[in-house]
Amino acid sequence: MIQLLFSLLAAEGAVAATLLFKTPLRRLSVVALDRLKQGRGPVMVRTIAATVLVVLASSLHSMTKIRSRADGELDGAGIVGLTPTDQVLLARHVLEASLMGYSLFLALVIDRLHNYVKENRRLRKKLEEVSKQNETMLEATHGPKESKLDQKDIFDAKDN
Repeated sequence: MIQLLFSLLAAEGAVAATLLFKTPLRRLSVVALDRLKQGRGPVMVRTIAATVLVVLASSLHSMTKIRSRADGELDGAGIVGLTPTDQVLLARHVLEASLMGYSLFLALVIDRLHNYVKENRRLRKKLEEVSKQNETMLEATHGPKESKLDQKDIFDAKDN
């Protein structure tokens, strides 16, 4: 399971990196995420996330059981200690829990990055449309024959 979580983390990290930087892979990642969010995709992702969350809770519960079992045992000096087996189990549970938590966090980061990239693209297109409309309105009011330098001279003359 640990190898699966490491590979999942590597894949999520790669997707997050492609969404962060403007590369040719960004468009491919956005299209893939768009398709994933259609149809039954969101239900499947939420189900998998809920399952990982339950396994994470189970791992955390196992860690608390190991720690409470060790708290009940005192050696001759009055110091609480874990057996070597408990130490190995605790370390494995800590590793699994941290990997599951990181993967859930990266899934949220990828979702937000995807939304921000799409919103940024939508706003840029809208800005281009508005600037084109603004240019056509300026041409209509000042006449199509005048260049931008002539318009600047007219505005400067109006100021004086």
